[in-house]
Amino acid sequence: MASDPSDTERWENVEIGRDGHVGRITLSRPEAMNTFSTGLARDLDAALHTLDEESDVRAIVVDGSGETFSAGIDLSEHDDHEGTNEYEEWVTRMEEPFHTVTEMRTPVVAAAHGHAAANGIGLVAACDLAVAAENTQFGATAPKVGLFCMGPAVPLMKALTRKRCLELILTGELIDAETALEWGLINRVVPEGDHLEAAMGLAETMAAKSPMAVQMGKQAFYEMVELDYDEALDYSNEQFAALCTTDDANAGIEAFLDGTPLSAEEWPES
Repeated sequence: MASDPSDTERWENVEIGRDGHVGRITLSRPEAMNTFSTGLARDLDAALHTLDEESDVRAIVVDGSGETFSAGIDLSEHDDHEGTNEYEEWVTRMEEPFHTVTEMRTPVVAAAHGHAAANGIGLVAACDLAVAAENTQFGATAPKVGLFCMGPAVPLMKALTRKRCLELILTGELIDAETALEWGLINRVVPEGDHLEAAMGLAETMAAKSPMAVQMGKQAFYEMVELDYDEALDYSNEQFAALCTTDDANAGIEAFLDGTPLSAEEWPES
């Protein structure tokens, strides 16, 4: 796989790039504030699956083109549907990437700027890690247009305390990046224009570690977080034992004991 950052595929609604072991997905509807049209939701979901299936990609960054990360669902599609069944099919497509991010093996970092609203804040919450430029605004803004951020509320309730989540989804008001950091929605606030570099830095840090350990660890986390305490510990023991038998564990421990930890390029091929 090419490691040149210019190795970019242009899809209709997203761009996919690769820089070493880090994949990048850019939401690419800047004229519509990167709102989730049916096409963008479909392309984003397909792009996540595409990079997750590539063995050389060890972490993924999702960012937005233009002046904002994503302003939510494209409401111009609202009148294209009639009846509950059609609307359910429509919104299910919008939320599919939220499922995919937590089910895939590769860690995903959001790089937010401008606004992350409605499905935009949902995507930030669904990603494993998140970085934001200091002037970014976050909100579950759907009540302002007669709707409600029910889908985004699911990853939000996993990322925030109950009161914080309810404040966002019930008021529909925006919070700034420092508040989002304080509440635990994001991991870093960085100067304006540095959000992508900071997200790539987090991704590269993960990509330098054991690919097998990170992938198995992420998958185990999302299983354990849904289990009772004792069940989670039992499950963790099973997964740790399985990890101990891998080539990554054998090579990584041997190198560590020899005083020369493995670099990103020295891990066994999966």
